[in-house]
Amino acid sequence: MNVDNFMSELAIRHPGEKEYLQAVREVLLSIEPVYNMHPEFEKARIIERLVEPDRTFIFKVPWTDDNGEIHVNTGYRIQYNNAIGPYKGGLRFHNSVNLSILKFLGFEQIFKNALTTLPMGGGKGGSDFSTRGRSSAEIERFCHSFMLELWRNIGPNTDVPAGDIGVGAREIGYLYGMYKKLTRENTGVLTGKGLVYGGSRIRPEATGFGALYFVTQMLETAGDSLKGKTIAISGFGNVAWGAAKKATELGAKVVTLSGPDGYIYDKNGLNDEKIAYMLELRASNNDVVEPFAKKFGVEFIAGHKPWERKVDIAMPCATQNELNGDDAKQLVSNGVKMVAEVSNMGCTPEAIDTFINARIVYGPGKAVNAGGVATSGLEMTQNAMHLSWSSDEVDARLHTIMSDIHDQCVQYGTESDGYINYMKGANIAGFMKVARAMLEEGYLG
Repeated sequence: MNVDNFMSELAIRHPGEKEYLQAVREVLLSIEPVYNMHPEFEKARIIERLVEPDRTFIFKVPWTDDNGEIHVNTGYRIQYNNAIGPYKGGLRFHNSVNLSILKFLGFEQIFKNALTTLPMGGGKGGSDFSTRGRSSAEIERFCHSFMLELWRNIGPNTDVPAGDIGVGAREIGYLYGMYKKLTRENTGVLTGKGLVYGGSRIRPEATGFGALYFVTQMLETAGDSLKGKTIAISGFGNVAWGAAKKATELGAKVVTLSGPDGYIYDKNGLNDEKIAYMLELRASNNDVVEPFAKKFGVEFIAGHKPWERKVDIAMPCATQNELNGDDAKQLVSNGVKMVAEVSNMGCTPEAIDTFINARIVYGPGKAVNAGGVATSGLEMTQNAMHLSWSSDEVDARLHTIMSDIHDQCVQYGTESDGYINYMKGANIAGFMKVARAMLEEGYLG
């Protein structure tokens, strides 16, 4: 396989899908040497089959606002690869959603889910509908309309959606309520559900918690610890909240949060009251952080990103490509010790190259943020067994899964000079598991 030639042909078939093409290139560059050592992969056309989704559903979603006006959005569900288990991946409701973004997310999900060691394939979905400024009644009507189209194509052994940006416990509840109405079944097909109807303990915190468990292991492997470290976090939603909460519990100081309006800088670090307010702010259907700065009297820097601050650890927690090459150079210049993506593909290729060339410890999203989907997998298990584990039981399993992911990254990513290339390790580990399953299942598998 020659990556440049392959990508040129792929770009012709999928013109303009820049996020999707970026995600595929990143994986292929990592796995190229290993792939070329396995002629059986080339013979079975594993890559050609892997980069294309099994199927893609695109549908209209009509709904009415509180004034009775009709709106129409576009809905998507991409079932990417089910070689190792049912399709699994979130639903994203945001006005930036398009086919390219969902294909990149679904492609990444294949390898992330493989890393968890749980039997889950990769998928993704969502809509260009935004919850911002919408009432709960409007969101409920949209969710019902969305599920009216989606329900025939999902199921506990087929495709199990979850939440993502714009889809939290409220939205999952509305979606699941309509799914039950249509199927007349209680199968737990959606994850991220409320505790009272089949959800898992610590699922809301899991992505952020798992990220900190992974960061702790990266630090320990490098002979360091989290205690006393300053951390820059972007975003202020569910993922950022979980990361801030666990980082603070473990003795680090989180000094930034951000939104599309800018970022806040809190030199004293977040505390329990401030972390709790992050949830209040998100629940208001608001995506700006200036109210946080006003409430707590901390610095607000409009129109800027938090990566200009001098910190020990940077953790992008918002969206794709939020940390670019210039941001990376600024972080390196300021002496950053580690960068851990908690958002999916949070760093641009230029940023990743900057960190790796400077031998900064860099953790890719598919490894760092896998705790969210891992705990969704644990929710699926609890639903199938018709039981509910305690928080301690779920947390212990999450610790084990994140440790296993770290071990896989070290196994495949340790280079001759001792530097651990976590991106290469994660990509190769996830790919090898999926490729072997596809090989054993035949060319239609």
